[in-house]
Amino acid sequence: VQLVESGGGSVQPGGSLTLSCAVSGYTSRTVCMGWFRQAPGKAREGVATIDYDGRTDYADFVDGRFTISRDNAQSTLYLQMNSLKPEDSAMYYCAALYPCSLAAFAARSWGQGTQVTVSS
Repeated sequence: VQLVESGGGSVQPGGSLTLSCAVSGYTSRTVCMGWFRQAPGKAREGVATIDYDGRTDYADFVDGRFTISRDNAQSTLYLQMNSLKPEDSAMYYCAALYPCSLAAFAARSWGQGTQVTVSS
């Protein structure tokens, strides 16, 4: 199982980024996928999850700013992030999950992460 994130970068507050995660090594359509993040000195926290049928769940701090999606044909997971805040700065990871949960313990595979920095 390989998960490879991309799309991170530096943006100003209020800006947008779209993260991608390429999935290979197993049939992604049978699993729940999610995005997590970890800031320096803080625990890894769940951001959003999506199952094969497109049902989604978001952490409270997302507050309608982020959208998780997946392209099962292309085995790719996305996270569209809008209205970014400095507190969104973190390393963002995609994960294959079982059970489908925002809790980090549910991750069965992790990507290497992509850095998101929000600063003026």
